Amino acid sequence: MSRKKRVVATIEARMGSTRLPGKVLKEAVGKPMLELMVERLKRVPSLSGIVIATTTNPPDDPIVELAGGLGVGCHRGSEMDITERLLGAAEAHAIDVIVETTGDCPLIDPDIVDRCIRTYLDSGVDYVSNILERTYPIGMDTQIFSTATLADVDRRTHEPFDREHGAVFIYRNPEIYSVKNVAAPPEFNDPKLRLTLDTIEDYQLIVEVFDELYPKDPAFGLAHVMALLRRRPELRKINGHVPHRYV
Repeated sequence: MSRKKRVVATIEARMGSTRLPGKVLKEAVGKPMLELMVERLKRVPSLSGIVIATTTNPPDDPIVELAGGLGVGCHRGSEMDITERLLGAAEAHAIDVIVETTGDCPLIDPDIVDRCIRTYLDSGVDYVSNILERTYPIGMDTQIFSTATLADVDRRTHEPFDREHGAVFIYRNPEIYSVKNVAAPPEFNDPKLRLTLDTIEDYQLIVEVFDELYPKDPAFGLAHVMALLRRRPELRKINGHVPHRYV
């Protein structure tokens, strides 16, 4: 009988950020953003575990300490070579299937992550994500591929751009790898909505969302966030002017 694949979420997180330094440890409802994101990913039924992939830089020591306190894995690697960092995390933690996320997504919806994982496992393709054609709000970003596929990328490219962005080489080379996009259902189709953490305005909106929804239901999902924004449309204006930096 074949061993069940270990499907593990990796969270790329570091304290250095050009637009909002230290953002992953900024707090909402008394908890660091990274802790809130881990809480959400722990609700994904298809996951076997979570590994925070941070850097070897001393300022990232608090991230390592937080991972230990939360009981999740942690791996330290290159700051700029994300391919190396992810592959190192996967090999160190015996990961078969990488569910790549970033610390920019503290509002990520566990049901959306689970849907992407199930699509990957059922389809047999090399890569599944919900970002090839953006339909979900920014901040629900999920990319899935095997450790074997990432190892193949590691052998094929040493271009700094490819190495810095991890999976980008996979979906930019469909002649090598098979890829599939997961589109949002109509009620979640809002690709310009920023639910990501990249600027102070983003942080202010995310704090508002957590303050409103978390005390009543810590397991709130994207449907609850969208309903809140319909009730309080002024919230969208907090970061509505912020341009998104696409890869």
